Amino acid sequence: MMAKIRAYLQEVGREMQKVNWPTRQELVNNTVLTLIASVLVALFIFLADRLIATVLEFIYSL
Repeated sequence: MMAKIRAYLQEVGREMQKVNWPTRQELVNNTVLTLIASVLVALFIFLADRLIATVLEFIYSL
């Protein structure tokens, strides 16, 4: 049982060495891009909601 666990952990270690980790600059760039995209999507949803609410208020006032 312990031999299987040791073999598994050794294999995990070998696989982790194969991982191509992003550089710090790549992480920063991707984080900034994600934040900008999130803000733009939130802004779009907010504006769409306001537009729909305005149109519905106009329709209800008729």
